[in-house]
Amino acid sequence: MPYRKKIAARAAREIHSGQVINLGIGIPNMILDYLAGGVEVFVQSENGILGIGPRCPRGTEDRNLIDAGANYVTLTPGASFFDSALSFALIRGGRVTTSFLGALEVSANGDLANWIIPGKMAPGIGGGMELAQKAQRVIVTTSHTTREGEPKILAHCTLPLTARACVKTIITELAVIDVTPQGLMLREIAHESSLREVQEKTAAPLLFAAGEIPRF
Repeated sequence: MPYRKKIAARAAREIHSGQVINLGIGIPNMILDYLAGGVEVFVQSENGILGIGPRCPRGTEDRNLIDAGANYVTLTPGASFFDSALSFALIRGGRVTTSFLGALEVSANGDLANWIIPGKMAPGIGGGMELAQKAQRVIVTTSHTTREGEPKILAHCTLPLTARACVKTIITELAVIDVTPQGLMLREIAHESSLREVQEKTAAPLLFAAGEIPRF
């Protein structure tokens, strides 16, 4: 399975019925494709939708139905529309159960950098700042390293931050890692990976329980 799909499929297992979730740009947008049958959630978008359904099949797009990332979307029965003021009131009021976000870097204490690389064009920090700060739980879905093979999980972020100490869980193609007060706790390892590989590609200390680490 391609690494992006693998990450999205594992992230979908963190979702439970009744939650209000927000899906960021990139890998998070793929998560609903892997949602377990019978799981019913409310998907919120910053531009004023509650009740987004699975990704829109090619050829069935409605030009009036897009999410905050300008992706065409489908709707679930009972979906609602509202202005951006109410949409951000839901976020700032802590009503979003889980926000799935991409990342350029994540630090050992959960700092998130995901909006700009200095010297490169970026449209702005956007709603990701609000979601990172106010969602009840922030899960990062990202490749474990950059295209150049450099670690994205660091002791300290080097890029401009989106929010401080906000990330609770990191899901990559190699591992599932929880951010705890004691440090980064390795929860699971991918079947095709190894503890040594995860440690070598993570630029921050990892904690793990004694015994065999679960695989995904």
